[in-house]
Amino acid sequence: MDVTELIAQARAGDAAASGRLFNEVYGDLRALAARQVVRMRADMRATSLVHEAWFRLAKPESLALKDREHFFAVAARAMRQLVIDHARQRVAGKRGGGAIAAELDSQIADAGDNGRDQELLALDQALRQLEALDPHLAALVEMRFFGGLELAEISTLTARSERSLKRDWRKARAFLHQQLGGDALPDGED
Repeated sequence: MDVTELIAQARAGDAAASGRLFNEVYGDLRALAARQVVRMRADMRATSLVHEAWFRLAKPESLALKDREHFFAVAARAMRQLVIDHARQRVAGKRGGGAIAAELDSQIADAGDNGRDQELLALDQALRQLEALDPHLAALVEMRFFGGLELAEISTLTARSERSLKRDWRKARAFLHQQLGGDALPDGED
């Protein structure tokens, strides 16, 4: 059975279809989560990220999705939010957050992690600014960068030409590059 049909059945409340959907997309979600963890340099395991995202996605009201591509775009957003929430919690914990004073050695070791968390939060803030200016560009970044979708897949999903999507991708990257002080999207995604 195809993913789009399983989504429709799960949305209608079919628990068995929801389970089959999870089994069908698990490998792809796992690969997406692994890319998220690497790209975002998150201090999380991909398996945990998949399961936490699935808990957000598996509710029938959350499955108001069109098809496979839309499902993975929404999954990418859920994973991004989880990674950012995790970074926020770590930064809050390092600012005191009710924790007992740590030893100097562990504070020095955590300094590198704090920089990574700060980068994640800066990227999230830049994406929020982009979304406020142009929601279509922000959605393109999420689908391409976070969702791992190719421009051809995004073109089908959005009914826009690949050529215009390439132009928008360059605009989005330029905006993020400016907002992040020269640090554009990692890995030189074009």
